[in-house]
Amino acid sequence: MLQNRSYRIIIAGGGTGGHIFPAIAIANELKRQLPDVEILFVGANGRMEMRLVKDAGYDIKGITISGLQRKISFKNLLSNLRLPFVYWKSLQDAKNILLNFQPDAVVGVGGYVSAPVLKSAIKIQIPTLIQEQNSYPGITNKMLSKDVGRICVAYSGLERFFPAQKIVITGNPVRNFIVEKSVQKSEALQYFGLQEGKKTIAITGGSLGAKTINEAIENCVNELINNDLQLIWQTGNAFYQSLPQNIRQLPNIYVSEFIKEMDYLYAAADVIVSRAGALSVSELCIAGKPCVLVPSPNVAEDHQTKNARFLSDCGAAILLPDEKTATELKNILLTLLANENKLKNMEQNLLKLALPNAAEKIVNEIIKLIQENDK
Repeated sequence: MLQNRSYRIIIAGGGTGGHIFPAIAIANELKRQLPDVEILFVGANGRMEMRLVKDAGYDIKGITISGLQRKISFKNLLSNLRLPFVYWKSLQDAKNILLNFQPDAVVGVGGYVSAPVLKSAIKIQIPTLIQEQNSYPGITNKMLSKDVGRICVAYSGLERFFPAQKIVITGNPVRNFIVEKSVQKSEALQYFGLQEGKKTIAITGGSLGAKTINEAIENCVNELINNDLQLIWQTGNAFYQSLPQNIRQLPNIYVSEFIKEMDYLYAAADVIVSRAGALSVSELCIAGKPCVLVPSPNVAEDHQTKNARFLSDCGAAILLPDEKTATELKNILLTLLANENKLKNMEQNLLKLALPNAAEKIVNEIIKLIQENDK
């Protein structure tokens, strides 16, 4: 046990829900294990963590930071030329936050803002931990791994990238309602206005939607429904606005630009079509829902393809490249939903990969780091 004093933890990261929701899960577990802990988040100004963290009841400070812009344009060229100056300023801001808050440990969960905060913490010898969510780590975490105290990962085999003695396999923290599985299928179907006895496909391309997946579903939605299937379809705002009214009003379909009640979606679905971000993959494993994973081609290091391939190689998912979605998604769904044995095997293989106590394991590692530093 830790000594009887108040502890302070900084959690740095953000940019996407895939970084923010695990960070909040870690904070909630810290509060559960250490009720008097003081937690401060550090995020990037203008990014979604500045709102979501406050909504979760935690304090957050923002610093200005951006990443390398890979698309060629004059605007991006200017942004990249300014990057060294922006990064230098972010290091100064991060150092000031650390010196003012005096944390016992700093946790990095990914996103641009992790780099200056963790680098500054390492320099002033504050215990540090990074949480790597993907099966193929990004440049920042590979760079930080040499100097941090602990590396919590969700996949085996990351000794290729990180010092083996620092690695702890914990899994990715997910939202509590995914682990609890308290919603019954009949209740979930009723919530979406759908029928029992029909196979249900859930389509989610993340909070903003996925254009490739959406277009493929729009082109085959009538045929899916005519095959006695029903759909829960999260489109994202932009695609929802352009979707014809007659499609939104089809029978046996629930269409929404955003679905907050993901526990209901998981409970209702027989098959899920999804991108392959780390958080989505971890939730699918815990939910045990057979899935068709369509990795986004617009992410650093093509890490979504590597996440999806890990599940595919384990017989837990079907990997469908983005460029083949328009021509192959419909047939994959029809074939998969007609094969009960394959659905059952995929469910079993997903559950074997599930690591539902990730937040607890990560907090245990944070506590160990503090104990080691207190000696």
